[in-house]
Amino acid sequence: MTVRFGVLGAGRIGQVHARAIASVDGAVLVAIAEPMEAAAKPAEAAFGCELRTIDEIAASDDIDAVVICTPTDTHADLIEQFARAGKAVFCEKPVDLDVGRVKQALATVEETGATLMVGFNRRFDPDFMAVKAAIDAGRIGDVEMVTITSRDPGAPPYEYIKVSGGIFRDMMIHDFDIARWLLGEEVETVMAQGSVLTDPEIGKLGDFDSASVILRTASGKQAVITNSRRATYGYDQRIEVLGSTGAVSARNQHEANIELATAEGYSRPPLLNFFMTRYIAAYANEIAAFVAAVADGAPTPTTGLDGLKSLELAEAAVESARTGQAVRLT
Repeated sequence: MTVRFGVLGAGRIGQVHARAIASVDGAVLVAIAEPMEAAAKPAEAAFGCELRTIDEIAASDDIDAVVICTPTDTHADLIEQFARAGKAVFCEKPVDLDVGRVKQALATVEETGATLMVGFNRRFDPDFMAVKAAIDAGRIGDVEMVTITSRDPGAPPYEYIKVSGGIFRDMMIHDFDIARWLLGEEVETVMAQGSVLTDPEIGKLGDFDSASVILRTASGKQAVITNSRRATYGYDQRIEVLGSTGAVSARNQHEANIELATAEGYSRPPLLNFFMTRYIAAYANEIAAFVAAVADGAPTPTTGLDGLKSLELAEAAVESARTGQAVRLT
């Protein structure tokens, strides 16, 4: 079966997913919906697809699935619209910034029997998948501690920060998902701290640019997550998992996997500079997994529940950072 796609939104992440669709066997991009002509026309030319409105894609018999890459405040409405239209839905995180609205959208998905996958691309990174495979194979014994480092080269535009929901909901939500995945248990308590260290304007907008969180499960397993909006040396993405009999880690990816030694010392090429280059394989693997689920009628590997759980952790982190107290999830 070939899964025929419509992509909603031709911005940066929409183009990432359009390229991923083009790279996956069994997937074809039929149409893009994009109201801004400056983005729509280049996307139409680049991907050889049609331009249609969102309502036209919902009514199209030649489209089986959609990828939602529109602003966050439209995600829940679009999930409901396309679930009712009988389309399989892939939605970029988060489903919404409000936990109650997420639950409403997931109820609609349940009622309609629609296929929904929430985009947590890092689970599909080959290195991170290898870390998970080592854990599942028992190579490091029982997981005890997870350490996740995620640092962006620079902050997004101020206009984006205003509507992003903040660093915990926008940036660290990926790390919350990875932490749940690697811990293998749900989180019981969240302790968070946030600071403004890189740009005072971010603080004026009510957000942090530097944040740390400790997650603890009922059995005592811990995950420590650190985020920063500034890493002058590149896109910093690292994971380490400590187990009862060993440890496994995934290090940063460089532009080339070499090390140069001279009389001046040792040097390596720069890190890959942002998510569009760092996670190319992950985005392709993610769409391939979605295509397989749609074609086979199988459950998706990342679900609406995963989206809800990660948002609940983000909400708890926001509350903890505000009060200075650990927050217990109910």
